[in-house]
Amino acid sequence: MFIIKNNYYLYIENIKDININNIRKNRKISIVYRNHANPETVKNLIIFKKLCYLKGFKLYIANNYKLAKACKADGLYCSSFNKKKYYNDKLEIIGSAHNFNEVYQKIKQGCKTIILSRLFETSYKNKKNHLGVIKFNLITKNYPVKIVPLGGINEFNLLKLNMVNSKSMASLSEIKKKPVIANRLF
Repeated sequence: MFIIKNNYYLYIENIKDININNIRKNRKISIVYRNHANPETVKNLIIFKKLCYLKGFKLYIANNYKLAKACKADGLYCSSFNKKKYYNDKLEIIGSAHNFNEVYQKIKQGCKTIILSRLFETSYKNKKNHLGVIKFNLITKNYPVKIVPLGGINEFNLLKLNMVNSKSMASLSEIKKKPVIANRLF
């Protein structure tokens, strides 16, 4: 069984985390590069952006407007803690949120797409609560922007994504841990 969505957001912390050559050319894939500790050089990100362009992927740079402009990324990703407002017609702005207040804040920031975290239960320390499919679907009805599920998506609950009221999905770690899931998605 396949999961068919219009957009797949893949989070990476290093451009070596994902082998773009192993993924088919697909205009549905968006890569969110977020590396707070050891950011890549602008030169490496420009090369990575060119590879993304050749495969039809969009590239979003997290929380760094200047870097996003320098490497000619498709957009800017605003983490839930980022409260700055960005004004640019050329960069698409997407954001992440964990609760209703953060969703409202991201709408005020101008985000057209908001990645809402934790759809399913995760094994992270100090992060025990999750929304579930029903709560997520109720939330998406209340907001005028695209809401994308993230969190706890694994091989056991992958098919539940078909019940989620979203035409997109996001994955942080499962794609890196188990590449077989990537084959089922793409």
